Amino acid sequence: MVTAAAIAAAALPPLLTHNVSPSATFWNQALAFGLWGLFVLLSAPRLNARDQRGTLPLQTALLLLMAAAGWSWLHGALPASLALSALGTLAAAALMVAAGAGSQRQPVATADPASASPSFIAFCWGFAAAGALSLLVALVQVFMPSWCNSDWIACSGYPGRAVGNMRQPNHLSSLLTGSTIGMLVLFELGRVRRAVAALAMALLVFGVVLTASRTGLVSVLLLALWGLVDRRLSRQARLLLLAVPLAYLVSWLLMAQWAALSAHAFGGSARLAETDISSSRFGIWRDTLRLIAQQPWTGVGFGEFNLAWTLTPSPHRPVAFFDHTHNLLLQFAVELGLPLAVLLTALLSWALVRDLVLRRGAVPGAAGVAQRSAMAMVLMMGVHSQLEYPLWYAYFLLPTAWVWGHALAAPAAMPAVSAPSGPPRAPSLALRLAAVALMAGTAFAVGDYATVARIFNADSDRPLAERIAAGQRSVFFAHHADYAAVTTGAAEQVPPRNFERVVHYLLDTRLMSAWARSLAAHGKVDEARHLAARVREFKRPEAAPLFAACGVASGAASGAASGASSTPPDSAASSAATGAFACEPPTTAHSWREFSAD
Repeated sequence: MVTAAAIAAAALPPLLTHNVSPSATFWNQALAFGLWGLFVLLSAPRLNARDQRGTLPLQTALLLLMAAAGWSWLHGALPASLALSALGTLAAAALMVAAGAGSQRQPVATADPASASPSFIAFCWGFAAAGALSLLVALVQVFMPSWCNSDWIACSGYPGRAVGNMRQPNHLSSLLTGSTIGMLVLFELGRVRRAVAALAMALLVFGVVLTASRTGLVSVLLLALWGLVDRRLSRQARLLLLAVPLAYLVSWLLMAQWAALSAHAFGGSARLAETDISSSRFGIWRDTLRLIAQQPWTGVGFGEFNLAWTLTPSPHRPVAFFDHTHNLLLQFAVELGLPLAVLLTALLSWALVRDLVLRRGAVPGAAGVAQRSAMAMVLMMGVHSQLEYPLWYAYFLLPTAWVWGHALAAPAAMPAVSAPSGPPRAPSLALRLAAVALMAGTAFAVGDYATVARIFNADSDRPLAERIAAGQRSVFFAHHADYAAVTTGAAEQVPPRNFERVVHYLLDTRLMSAWARSLAAHGKVDEARHLAARVREFKRPEAAPLFAACGVASGAASGAASGASSTPPDSAASSAATGAFACEPPTTAHSWREFSAD
């Protein structure tokens, strides 16, 4: 049962393709919360202070993040729906850490391969299955794209590249890398034969090549480094790890040759030809550092990066809408301020160092293999988190929290005894109740989301205004209903206060254009000009209607319409109606905080 639950939790959320507007990932997230809650319920160990002592730095970091989210909500401007979503997610992560730590609490023989935690072995089977199933999706996306459909296999938006049903090549590469580690563990613990492990790992590495992910390449090199330095692994396991880069190289050459002979696209070749090796990351990091310099002590506030970044002038900004810095440490610094960011980084670093350095080799046998393999999984996700934001997705955050808790508690939880003694200890009632609460909370969130999803259902027989009003009472998703409320109909008739919640989620062209028109119509013309200037910086063609009155229909796309209009508006109302305000630069400098109601 535990193994089946682990396979379902690890494999099903990344495989799900179906979602309902307004969120493209809600069902994946909900499935991850519910199934990992089920895994904890079925595998719940007995907890005590000894189990949890090693997780103190990690749990403290999660507690500080929860406090920051609460502060941004109660003393800042972060809407309740966003704050409660963050608090619930962080609480779920803390539960997973505790469950992972407790999973090592078994007095078993350390010399026996079975001495590794049964829950961790189930976890590895789960990731092995997840990688195998997602690999099948990747093969279809690259070699048989005509088979793709929205129901079972997502179509790749990148020619010749695999994205999995998560639709993100970096996410797929991290899943396949985690699956590779899981397969190595199963081999090292005697659960699969060497030939099976070697073939499976080679195929998974081939899948990483199909993603053409640079993050995947870095992870492959780290696997080889692990095999080089960890002398406590068996010789066969180390050889398998050292062979991973060779498998990557051979796979790359084979794909390049196949593409040349068959006239098919190979995404890796296109990646090599790209001039921006950072894929806009350098630009977002530059802007993030500027924001940190402007607000070094307290930051912009938990969850407020998108608002602060979007509304701060940046003539050379990336043209995509970013709500994350694509670097976890920079995210801490820009949102929470340098002092708290340094503290969080120190706590997370200590949680890594105490296992990688202070405890290296402290646990013998299979338990030690499990501990070091668990930390390898954490490190892979840590590397990914310096280039993207995978931990904002429950199907990565929750298993990472569980496996990190498992690694941190391993030394303290493995007493040196030769055999189990006494009757099996009862699972932790508190842990089981917390798991049930997580599953119940997930069920509530599904129902809560349904009230918002009805807004975007064109077949609904309820009036739109009624559906929006019901959605605005949502606990976790009211901001989506607010978006529909302010972008439907004439923006000039929408009071600026109606934008107070929705602008803290994700600003896009449609929302900013409506917000600018509302501000102009209600007498805040210069603020509206500031917003229009920010829209212009993104150079998005869909913003052309906002600048139609400027005489340069493509002004938003070209960025050329930055001068003043020859006929200034006579009033706020006429400025909003004609859109003339968008043609003029603001007369004064405005801070992004002026647009945040706190």
